Amino acid sequence: MTGDSRKTFLGFDFSTQRLKAIVIGEDFSVLHEADVEFDVDLPEFRTAGGVVRGVERGEVIAPPLLWVKALDMVMDRLVVAGVDFSTIEAVSGAGQQHGSVWWSKDAETRLNTLSPDEFLHTQLSTAFVTDSPVWMDSSTTADCKALEDAVGAEELSKITGSRAYERFTGPQIRKMFRTRPRVYQATSRISLVSSFACSLLVGKIAPIDLSDGSGMNLLDIHTLQWDDKCLQACGDESLSTKLGTPVPSATVVGPICSYFVGRYGFKPDCRVVAFTGDNCSALAGLRLRAGWVGLSLGTSDTLLLGLPGPAAPPAGHVLAGPTPDAPYMALLCFANGSLTRQNHRDRLAGHSWDAFNDLLTATVRGNMGYMGIYYDTAEIVPRAPAGRWLLDASGRAAERVAPQFEARALLEGQALARRAHAEDMGFKLDKSSRLIATGGASVNKELLQIFADVFDTPVYVQDQHANAALLGAAIRAAEVWSVASGTPLPGSELNVSPVATPYPDHDKIYPPMLARYRQIIDTIPKLG
Repeated sequence: MTGDSRKTFLGFDFSTQRLKAIVIGEDFSVLHEADVEFDVDLPEFRTAGGVVRGVERGEVIAPPLLWVKALDMVMDRLVVAGVDFSTIEAVSGAGQQHGSVWWSKDAETRLNTLSPDEFLHTQLSTAFVTDSPVWMDSSTTADCKALEDAVGAEELSKITGSRAYERFTGPQIRKMFRTRPRVYQATSRISLVSSFACSLLVGKIAPIDLSDGSGMNLLDIHTLQWDDKCLQACGDESLSTKLGTPVPSATVVGPICSYFVGRYGFKPDCRVVAFTGDNCSALAGLRLRAGWVGLSLGTSDTLLLGLPGPAAPPAGHVLAGPTPDAPYMALLCFANGSLTRQNHRDRLAGHSWDAFNDLLTATVRGNMGYMGIYYDTAEIVPRAPAGRWLLDASGRAAERVAPQFEARALLEGQALARRAHAEDMGFKLDKSSRLIATGGASVNKELLQIFADVFDTPVYVQDQHANAALLGAAIRAAEVWSVASGTPLPGSELNVSPVATPYPDHDKIYPPMLARYRQIIDTIPKLG
């Protein structure tokens, strides 16, 4: 399509280390991309990895003005790339989860009166009362304990979908209320990074969306409203007002603000769709349905599951889903992912993945009964210390094992862990299930074959884009616009390619191994 009939959609990803932007067409093809790397492009903020280490042990923060200035820069880079903003029908975005932004009393007035003749960062320089605690912050252990004591650890998990975690916004708010009461009182509104970023586009304090909001230890995932007990445990009677009323992720929060119309040529009726968290956006980008699994194979491995209803997770998190097709989502993060695989590749096969894969092909599925659990770093699911447990077919500790058996034990053990804990979250396999792999290790066909066999489901990779969170932001904008306008879009069909299919004998091999994995996990030490 050409001329005025062309329709495009804009997505942002305010991640930890950079701000990325993407423009897609009606067929969801990528037309333009731009990014700003915080450490390199904005050195005046003195970040390392996009964050600043605080004076207090475990404190990790980021200045919100960094993100504002990055938006100025990425918009200018889109201009240079030749983006025609007048064709953009809708905008949405993703933000790093668990970060909080603390707005000053006059912030909304400033957002409402932005001049297109000046940069955003010069007009919003006094809009924030403090720097933003982010997901890497671990300084709220005492506040997590206090929250679980006030509500009950199991009850908190049932209500909010998660136990209390240091990075979660509820404990972060409690710490601010407890240690910096003047900052708390001077704050008019508290946003998540996602709703903060949305606010910049819509020209007012945007509501927190339910999906990202359910990762705060404050939202009742059943009623989809703030829970009074959790609010009382983390702040005072004003906290509900400071947070505002959460909205469904598919909400159009308003037209784009006049600043972007005047400065960049957006049309005044361009819709701004509620921004959400990066993991929630990744689920939307992978377009997972109930019964599908998103598998992100990165430094850590993350499982994203669409769920038909809420559940109280024994580990991991349950969130409100970002799309109507997945009303709830489960998120499981395994600390020992690609970095652990790489460490043992180096130990067993030098620095070559080809040599490591040769070890795998020298063994059989089921590994002659050898099973292993390898935690090079403390594990999140289950919460366990670093350690290594390698057993033979009789269940005895195996001291010296040939490299090929260790190689397969490592990967089969990881795949079994992903399936076992997914089932604990309520995930059920059926004939419609599929696993969508993304991330750096998703190019390893031998690894994906093991996941296909263990999960008893075919594995696919997405054809369109490696960054599911960024693509998901633009796709959400497009799909919400499509529903609101009654205009179907050809890109709504998911484009994936099959890369691995279960072997016929998988059902004889892996169910017994899954039971063995659960027995082994029961015997290893656990962290509190």
